[in-house]
Amino acid sequence: MTISGSFEVKLLIDKKVSKKNSAREIALKVIHDVNEKGSYANLALDKALSFSSLSMRERRRVSEIVNGTIRMTKRLDWVLDLFLKQGIRKQHPWVRNILRMSLYQMICMAKVPDYACVNEAVELTRMKTRQPALSRVVNGVLRSISRSRDTITWPEDELEYLSVYYSHPSWIVELLTDLYGLPACKSILEYNNTPAPLVLRSNSLYGTRDNLLRSLWAEGVKCSASARTPWGIYVEELNHPIAGLSAYQRGYFYVQNDASMLAAAILDPGPGQIVYDLCAGVGGKTTHLAEYMQNKGQIWAYDIYPQKVELLQHNCRRMGINIVQARVRSVFDQGAEGPLADCVLLDAPCSGLGVLNRRPDSRFRKTLRDTKELGAIQAQMLEKAVDLLAPGGLLLYATCTIHPEENEQQVSAVLRNRSLVLEGFEKRLSFWGLDHGDKEQASRGMLAIIPGKYNSDGMFYALMRRTE
Repeated sequence: MTISGSFEVKLLIDKKVSKKNSAREIALKVIHDVNEKGSYANLALDKALSFSSLSMRERRRVSEIVNGTIRMTKRLDWVLDLFLKQGIRKQHPWVRNILRMSLYQMICMAKVPDYACVNEAVELTRMKTRQPALSRVVNGVLRSISRSRDTITWPEDELEYLSVYYSHPSWIVELLTDLYGLPACKSILEYNNTPAPLVLRSNSLYGTRDNLLRSLWAEGVKCSASARTPWGIYVEELNHPIAGLSAYQRGYFYVQNDASMLAAAILDPGPGQIVYDLCAGVGGKTTHLAEYMQNKGQIWAYDIYPQKVELLQHNCRRMGINIVQARVRSVFDQGAEGPLADCVLLDAPCSGLGVLNRRPDSRFRKTLRDTKELGAIQAQMLEKAVDLLAPGGLLLYATCTIHPEENEQQVSAVLRNRSLVLEGFEKRLSFWGLDHGDKEQASRGMLAIIPGKYNSDGMFYALMRRTE
């Protein structure tokens, strides 16, 4: 379960960031805060940009430098260690991150000339450290790399090479290789290093996708209809913040990846039904369910984070939805006071291995142990979800990971323990264009979408019907 659209997260203003700071200064501060202070990349970046007066072009540049540098830290550190007498980890914290940021621009941003990166790096080092010796180190290392980049050597072991070159922890590379083989693993790693596309879901309560496309173009948004879903719109060029668009303020769309839009289509609730959304987040899937229900019936939406519930309520108001009752409450605190549901959506907390392209630092914050600890929570949540479901009702279990221990194994366990059967949903996704193998999966009631396979996030869905 993830938050869609960083503009929707409420942020505090960082008074240390000056409006007069250059794009590279702002980028450096964010990178430093993430790597040295443990800040979350998306929150630190939004906080820095919220107080700056940078143009949209400069904001995009800062975002690219920050996200790219953090995402590719493992590859950058490998290269820097080849040219440093002492490893990158032993460098002054500001120098460490100036070198990373500058090297990223040199090797990953083709339009940035090396001399500009070097000069800016030296100036930033002078400003941040006031130690001429460190400026000379930065100058010498970057110039050496510029002259010798074609001679850089990489690990000989294939798995280690993939881990270093594509900048992922070794355990993730090993897991993906075991699950899908080396070629598919490489494709997933490449997708994870590609900036996530910006996709909008048109609000059917307020008009058609074609109407929204015309509205967006009129506001200067270059965009096109998604070929995957009837509601998706891909944004190709945006010259204004999304939250400032009239179409956004009027509730004509929600920011949501294509693969995440499948939840409502699979569960397919009808008008007048009772639906529980047990880990609702800020309301992406919740609002889509309401659209399917034509804003008729009841949706009980819960999340444990007050700020998410507040944003969920805001999104419902913005999109003209009044059937959602949102509460700050844990799944485990659900009592017997409410009615049993016709449909339950459990968008469970997970390792997020299907959406590593959305948070550049998330890959480095996860461990294999985390996935095992999450498994116990997921199993308990599934048991609770069944208790809330009326006989004959449908339960959709969803995650944004591709780890079988969090997906298929959880579903198999609850099927053994409870009166549930899998429900095929292939026909409900006829618009998506599933390949033969995925059609077979969906027809049996489970579907694992590999990251990047359909130019979308990785997701898992399992649809179950309660028999008694």
